[in-house]
Amino acid sequence: MKDQNGRFLSRREFAQRAALLSATASLASAEAVFPAAARLASPQTSSPTAKLSDAGQAEADSRYQQIVDLYGARFDEEQKAELKRLGAELQPALEHIRRYELQNGDAPGLYLKPLAERDRKLQPAGTPATKKP
Repeated sequence: MKDQNGRFLSRREFAQRAALLSATASLASAEAVFPAAARLASPQTSSPTAKLSDAGQAEADSRYQQIVDLYGARFDEEQKAELKRLGAELQPALEHIRRYELQNGDAPGLYLKPLAERDRKLQPAGTPATKKP
């Protein structure tokens, strides 16, 4: 697969970029991804920072500061303001997840099964499983 510069991407680079895109897509708001949709939507009257506790606001600010310390040269002022807004928007969801009570013996809510195990279940009864060299 060729990238924008015309050079070929390795499978590893493609997988890294796909993972990064999927991770950032879950954090980005619809307005950041689709600016035209933001103009059609009704404007928000309250800022997300008004809903945060003092500890939550401090955590959002420290997360923003860490990103700016690491990658600040890459962002202009508008992007930094968007980062600050996204961090404050993310904080209530993080606090909600942290309130969920877990014990050491709790099983995961979702776990992956190996493909080999799933393939064995799909084979009709009485057919021997063939091994590939």
